[in-house]
Amino acid sequence: MDLDLNLKKYAELIVKKGVNIQKGQELLISCPVECSNFAHFLTESAYNNGASFVTVMYSDEEIDRINFLHANVKKFEEYPEWKAEAKLTHAKMKSAYISIYAENPDNLLGVDDDKILAFSKASSMANKESMELSMKNYFAWCVVALPTKKWAKKIFPHLNESEALNKLYDYIFKINRVYEDNPVKAWEKHQKELNKRLDFLNKAKFDKLIFKNSLGTDLTVGLCKNHLWCGGGDVTMENNIPFIANIPTEEVYTLPDKNRIDGKVVSSMPLAYNGNVIEDFYIIYKDGKAVDFGAKKNEKTLKNILNFDEGTKSLGEVALVPFDSPISNLKTLFYNTLYDENASCHLAIGRGYPACLTGGGEMGKEELDEAGLNESMEHIDFMFGTNDLTVTGVKESGEKTEIFKNGNFVI
Repeated sequence: MDLDLNLKKYAELIVKKGVNIQKGQELLISCPVECSNFAHFLTESAYNNGASFVTVMYSDEEIDRINFLHANVKKFEEYPEWKAEAKLTHAKMKSAYISIYAENPDNLLGVDDDKILAFSKASSMANKESMELSMKNYFAWCVVALPTKKWAKKIFPHLNESEALNKLYDYIFKINRVYEDNPVKAWEKHQKELNKRLDFLNKAKFDKLIFKNSLGTDLTVGLCKNHLWCGGGDVTMENNIPFIANIPTEEVYTLPDKNRIDGKVVSSMPLAYNGNVIEDFYIIYKDGKAVDFGAKKNEKTLKNILNFDEGTKSLGEVALVPFDSPISNLKTLFYNTLYDENASCHLAIGRGYPACLTGGGEMGKEELDEAGLNESMEHIDFMFGTNDLTVTGVKESGEKTEIFKNGNFVI
């Protein structure tokens, strides 16, 4: 494998299709220090495609762990103003934003849960405005992943560090079509396939979806009246510049009505959240609110999520992903939501996307609330898709349409 060649192709794909950098536009990159070499390739590609300036904000999870182990909990109740202001400044400038999500899922094992919760709340509050702008597609943004040593070893514990890292690189390049002669064109072909599903679902205008499987999921999710199905790509709110928010992506998704969610959903994959992994969990909803839950591992972390704010008691996204998909067929648990969510139907605890509502980007908070969009400082995807999942669409008239059978689309 020519690693640098493939990293350059990957960077080019992210810059051209991910954020679709425009001539004269600035770019902000959020990057772990372990991935600095890839940030160099992204920066070079951005300039080659017209960027006016590139800023990189580095993070170091090893330092984060040391801080969490030694600093007083009070320090995590504060969030650096300069950090939040930097993101918000770039958001208001409509700078493109690339986030490299490559975390060790076990980085915060043994850390006081109160510190993690305090940091999560402070961070979410400080970055609330920039998060709202991103979810309205005010600017082009893209979340991607890159292998790191500890993440690779978590996925492939039977391999040595070098072998695990190389295998994860290979999987990521395959999944993202980097090995293709022209990854950009390969992605355009993939987007056309996703658009066929979007066309059907947007024309159907279902009132609600019913999910059932043998794990115990029996959940009815009402959909907002003027919901839109999205996926495969987005456009910026004002200039209609196309971009891809997640690379990879296999999902089509829309907006639940926060007041019309009833039944039980059972997770089909662990959820890696803030350095902890929640396993074998369920949530029961009534009239849009979580009323009961349980987990075999890290139940307290799940409790903290559901009690984070009023909005985390409900859902902000429902996404359909076929069980027979490129990521799922690798039969690999990635412990990384970006990858695991694209192997399975999933739901998101917390805030919904205004872009999934007709005219949502122009609506104020009261209008969005009245439309049924869930408001929260969090947006946390968790997976529940299985090989025997059925999904039924129900129209206001009561007419039913089978959407999924045996875990896959039948439309």
